[in-house]
Amino acid sequence: MRVIFMGTPEFAVPVLDALVEAGHDVVAAYSQPPRAGGRRGKALTPSPVHARAEELGIEVRTPLSFRKDPEALPAFEALEADVAVVAAYGLILPQAVLDAPKHGCLNVHGSLLPRWRGAAPIQRAILAGDAETGVGIMQMEAGLDTGPVRLEERSPIGPHDSSGVLTHRLSHLGARLMVQVLGDLERYPAQPQPEEGVTYAAKIDKSEARIDWAMGARQVDRQVRAFNPAPGAWFEHAGERIKILTAHVQSASDNPGDVHYRTTPGLVLDAQLAIGCGNGAIRPDSVQRAGRGVMTVTELLRGFPIPPGTRL
Repeated sequence: MRVIFMGTPEFAVPVLDALVEAGHDVVAAYSQPPRAGGRRGKALTPSPVHARAEELGIEVRTPLSFRKDPEALPAFEALEADVAVVAAYGLILPQAVLDAPKHGCLNVHGSLLPRWRGAAPIQRAILAGDAETGVGIMQMEAGLDTGPVRLEERSPIGPHDSSGVLTHRLSHLGARLMVQVLGDLERYPAQPQPEEGVTYAAKIDKSEARIDWAMGARQVDRQVRAFNPAPGAWFEHAGERIKILTAHVQSASDNPGDVHYRTTPGLVLDAQLAIGCGNGAIRPDSVQRAGRGVMTVTELLRGFPIPPGTRL
């Protein structure tokens, strides 16, 4: 097939690779424009899809908007594509774009629709404590992830899965499903989404990453996993932000004689940095100081003491 690919983050790269490996003619890759990178924001960094498409010798286009750029839509239509494959592109596509390819636009969406329509389905599923999620190949329409689904597959969410781990798993699953659908469109007709069970996965706000120790330990653990690798769940001590990248729950039953595990949110409980929550405690395993690399808790405490009894 003659395919236009539209994607931006790392999640989309396996889908692009799978299309090329399957022998489809990817005539152009659309991605978000390069963004300022580095501490001072001087260098422009292309998106993962942009970089990978250039490696594959595919033309890359980065319009800011299809609605405001008068040349973007005619250029898109001129490609005369059979289908556009969309994976976390980052722009709302107007109806004229959705209608331009012969078979419309197919989206790789990282949830079991209609649950978690929207920008951050993987993080929201972890935060909500969902036991499973999945990937759907959706025929796009004007509504926010409201289109009919051609094929989906479920995947469990493990007790230690971070959004990074789950993103990797679902992106490769989505790549396989997209190639499967494109191989025989008639075999996978678009089926309307159920009317029940609609939820929305709002974009992650950085303010959500600050840990609220009044939450139960299991919810704090979900927060840590949902925001790993980005933006990173964090707490503050001595004027510095410390990100917790991995952790595990230590419940009240592990220390039945210690009232702090039940009643003192934010209290550092021991020399290994167990921290009390609204119910139970969380024990960080790997952390990161601002401007530093990832380190173990032992390495952190060696140069940045946080003694028992500290209130975070």
